[in-house]
Formats: sequence, C-alpha cells, structure tokens
Amino acid sequence: MDSNLICLLLFFVAQLHLPLHAEGDTRSLESVPDLEKSMYMIVDGYPCVRLLNLSGEIGCSNPGREKVVAPIVRFKNVNVLAQSSAVLVSLDEIQSFFTRLSNDSNFAKNVGGVLIESGSESQIKLKGFSPVEKFPQAEFAPYRSINYEWNPIGSGLMWKSYNFPIFLLSQSGTMTLQEFSNKEIFLEKDLLKSHNVASKNENNKKSYTADVAEFDLVMQTTKSGTHDSESCLKEGTCLPLGGYRGSVWSSLPPINVSSDRSKPVILTVASMDAASFFRDKSFGADSPISGLISLMAAIDALSHLDGLNDLSKQLVFLVFTGEAWGYLGSRRFLLELDLHSEFVKGIDSALIEMVVEIGSVGKVFNGVKTFFAHVAGVSSITNETLNALQQAKDSLKSENITISTADSSNPGIPPSSLMAFLRKNSSTSGIVLEDFDATFANQFYQSHLDDLSNVNSSAIVAAASLVARTLYILASDDNDLSTSALSAINVNASLVEALLGCLLNCDPGLSCELVKNYIAPRTNCPSNYVGVLLEEPSATLYPGYVSDVSRFIWNFLADRTSISKENATSACPKNCHNEGEVCIGAELDGKGVCVISTTRYVPAYSTRLTVDESGIWKVMALNSSDSMSMEDPVWTESNWDALGLRVYTVQNAAYDRLVLLGGVAVTLLAYLAILVSRAFIIKALKQD
Repeated sequence: MDSNLICLLLFFVAQLHLPLHAEGDTRSLESVPDLEKSMYMIVDGYPCVRLLNLSGEIGCSNPGREKVVAPIVRFKNVNVLAQSSAVLVSLDEIQSFFTRLSNDSNFAKNVGGVLIESGSESQIKLKGFSPVEKFPQAEFAPYRSINYEWNPIGSGLMWKSYNFPIFLLSQSGTMTLQEFSNKEIFLEKDLLKSHNVASKNENNKKSYTADVAEFDLVMQTTKSGTHDSESCLKEGTCLPLGGYRGSVWSSLPPINVSSDRSKPVILTVASMDAASFFRDKSFGADSPISGLISLMAAIDALSHLDGLNDLSKQLVFLVFTGEAWGYLGSRRFLLELDLHSEFVKGIDSALIEMVVEIGSVGKVFNGVKTFFAHVAGVSSITNETLNALQQAKDSLKSENITISTADSSNPGIPPSSLMAFLRKNSSTSGIVLEDFDATFANQFYQSHLDDLSNVNSSAIVAAASLVARTLYILASDDNDLSTSALSAINVNASLVEALLGCLLNCDPGLSCELVKNYIAPRTNCPSNYVGVLLEEPSATLYPGYVSDVSRFIWNFLADRTSISKENATSACPKNCHNEGEVCIGAELDGKGVCVISTTRYVPAYSTRLTVDESGIWKVMALNSSDSMSMEDPVWTESNWDALGLRVYTVQNAAYDRLVLLGGVAVTLLAYLAILVSRAFIIKALKQD
C-alpha cells in the first residue's frame, strides 16, 4: 500500500509539470529521437573555417576542444555583453558589428559566437561588402604600386583570425531560428503568444530559461596548437588548398601532338574558383564566374565554324582554379610547362604569343555595355588584339556595346591570373577584359553576396560575343575579314542563361539538364571554393577527388572542341585507346562517347609543396630564382571532424537547484503524509 501511494503522488506531481499545449495540438513524442528532435533544432548554415599560411592563421574556430554554448542576443539590442553570448547579426549590420568588435575590447571578450542572418531585405540595404583587401593579393603584382586601391570597399575582415565560431545562416536556417523562436507558446484564454529568440533572452532576464546556440566548430589546428601551415602539415592537422585535377585546358581545333608543325598560340584564360568569408558559400558570380561563362559561351560559338584547321594560330583555352589563394592554378600551370609534364602535353610555352584573360564582365545592367581592356606591355601583338577587339565590336553593329582601353594612370593590370604570367616572364603580352576601369565595379568582390542577383546575362552574352569574334580575328591573322564572316559567329544566349542557373544557383544548380548530360553530380548546390588535397596529384587519380564543377567544365570543353561525332568511335565504358581520344560522359552508364579532343586536367596547388616518402606534405625550401615562390603563402585548411549548429532551450542553474530542493521537499512531505496516513488507517482498523 505504501508503494501505491508513492506512485500516485509522483504521478500527480508529474502532471503539474506537463507543458500546456494549444487546443488542437495533437503532436506526441513516441521515441527518444522524437524527444531529441523536439528539444534540439539543427540550424542549416555556412561556417567560417580556420585557414593557415606560412605566416599564421585566419578565419574562425572554437577557442578550445569543446563545443561553444551561449545564449542568443541580437546585436542591435545589446549595449553591453555581460556574459559570453551568441550574437545574432543581420546582413546590413555586418560591417558595424566587426567595427565594434575591433574597437570595443569589453564587447569582444564576451562574444562566444556569431550568427549572421540571410534575407533579401537586408541584402538590399547593404550597399556593398567585400571582406578582402583593397588590393587583393598585392604581393603578386608585377609592379610596385601595391598601395593602389582596386577594391576601395575592401575591409580585410576575411584575413583576420577569430577565436570564436561564425556561421552564416542559410535562408532555411534563418527560418528554422524563427520557427524555434515561435515554439515558446503560452495559453491564456485561448490566445497564443510567441517570442523572438534573441528578444526573449534580452527581455526576460529574470526568466529561468534561455535560448542558446551550440556551435560545433572545433578545429584540429587549434586543438594541437599548430598555428601555421608548415607546423600543421608536419603534424597532420591540416591539408593544402588546391585541386587534384582542378584546372582544365583545351584547344580548338585539337592539337596533333605527333605533328612537327606548330602554330603560335593564343591562350585565353578564365577562373572557376571563388573565395568568401564562409567556406561553402562562394558563388563568385561576377568575380570570376561571369568571365568563365563568357569563355564557355565563346568556345561554343567558335565550335560551330568550319575551317578551323586552316587558322594561322592555335586557340587554347584554360580555366584555372585556386586563383583566389595565391594564384595556385596559374603558377602550377607555368611550373608544369617548365617541367614538360603530361598534364600540359601539346603546349609549348615558347609558342604562347598572347594571353587574353576574361575577368569580371557581368556588372553592366542597363544602357551601354562598356568593357575595358587592361593591357600588359606595349607590343605589336597587343596592338593587334586591341584592334581585333574594336573590329569585333564594330561587327556586332550595336550601339549598346563599347570597348575602351583602361586608363593609363592605372598602375598596371588589375588582380588577375595574368599577373602570374608577368611575374614569370615580364615580356609576356596580355590583355585582361573587365567591366571596370580604375576600381572594381563589383561591390561584393569575394563575398558570399556575389551571387546570381549581382550579374546581368546580357552583359555576359555581349562579352562572349566580343571575345569569340576577337579570337577568330587573331587566329585568322587576317585584318581584312569580311563582316559576313564574323557575323556567322553568334553566341547562344540560352546557353548563357542555362550556365548561370547551373553554376550560380542551387535550383536547379548542378542537377540542371546541361550538367547531367555530362556528369552525375554529387550535389545540387555548386561550390566554387577550391577545396583541399588529400594526397599528391597523379595522372591516374581517382575521379571522385575531382569537383563537380571541374568535371563538368572538362566534359563541356572536350565536347565543344572535339572533332565531329562522325569520327567518334563507339561508346566508352572505360578508356579511349586511340591517340588523341578522350571519353565524354564517362560517368553516365553506357552513354560515354570517345572523341578526338585535346582536353586535359592540370593540378592546382602550391609550387612549394611536395609529398615525402611517408606520404606527408612538406614545405620545400625557398627557391631564390623563383620570385613567386618567395611570395607563396602556402595556404592550408585545418582538419575538422564535424561542423554543426543547433539551438535549444536551457534552464539556469539557480532554477535547477530550486527544482531539486522542491523535489526533495515534496518527497519528504509525501513520506510524512504516508506515515501519518498509515498510522491513521492502522488506528482506524484496530478500532473496527
């Protein structure tokens, strides 16, 4: 009877503590996972991670070996942080937050983590945000005016080290946080009231609960105390930035490597990688993807022409990766040329007559589309190229497209891959085509906000038209080409629109029909972050190490620059064995086709890195004859086990102690009540 009374009392107490539910709320908890899901909400976002170079480290990390748990407060509502807190910042407050962080040490020491909201309204309010320097990668400039401001809005925030986690919330993550904030429901005469997460913590300071964020951003380099690239590579706590088969090059028409006849080369380059404060949110729409799409559209337009074998010069196209991190792609390409490696078989550096780079070309939204040619050196071939650009422009017969030479007062070419070529050989002839003259037109340069909304497809089509016709003029080596011959070169505007949707959006993203015609993508959302290397690249490396974007570009270029399908062999489930053949669409079951095309991958990683006999990355000694190796930062990314963010509600310690004391008191009272009741019942039974 004693045990029955105790159970009855405990059930009664438990019922008093059950949360109230709104009428009609029929949700039930049927398992431990259901309980955990109701208590903890996973928030989708993009982390800022720890990156290192030979000089130190940048980026973000938890301060120690454990997860960071901190109550959420909104930045605009907080004057003083009394305790370690997770600060919720809107997009338009980013700059003011980091300014206060650097100027207010008392505020900075209590920042436990940062959550940055996504939202189109805040993005519209933000006039510009570029977290890199005012002269990005100035150390590689082929001139001395490194204090010039190509990027006046640049803040350099991305190049600082933060000993607390920072997450950019995705659109769904922002909604999840709002949904979590609305779960605190109180029933008062059938009226439901909800409270914002941050506001609840600020307004209910005497409340016994708080909504907290739990950051899992533990970096191996922080745990091991390795704070530069050389030490972390030695200890195995980081990996070098780069791509196994990151860069891609191709030629039109294919190069016959067994032929003794060699033509001068017109090398046209663009970049495929972008950087931002947040690792996996690096679209780089204007800088550099607009240039990449322009190049791909130009190649497509040229591929439809007849008589390409009769051109006087060889067209070679090259798409670099790793350029945002010390020009990894272009410097490695130049080294492979010196080594005459298999990656660049068919290209002789001595035959490269002209380098044409397509930079940022997507920022002209209305009216006349003006492009600027930034020239490296004065030579007959650069003059020919400028004349070819003007001839191409005239052939378009459009008053809405103009081409101008960049202002001579500029210190030189803007930040671009051409800088690596000039540092290698100062007499290199080259031109960089951009949508700006003296300063960047892109107000979100190397920012997560450089997205699809930041470019105009018609500007990219115009740039592609200029490039395609200019290259044909240069390769023909005929100044008297008729307008009718050039008018046959037309850029497919629908292809440009498709590429924008595939490479700069998550819907359809890499699941678009164009990409799926060539590869089986591993994810929908394209990431233009360069990534890391697990081991030293080789010609027979596992294709799974190659990014979706690189594999798509390789297949696209191989297809567009190949000899017509009539000369193609049968399907290629494995390899193509005939000389000059490659397999397009090898990932698609039974749909791969062998064609003749000179399309190759080229690794992209630091020229100062090698792998020793035990398989460990090692930084080689400086080569005094290579000025670029002396500037090489050797970028690496810290290893990490998992990156995550979740929010939940916690009770403060005082309330927990109060509940404990209350429970003890209830238990004692219940026990006394049982004793009294028992004595009373026994006495009553004896009397009976």
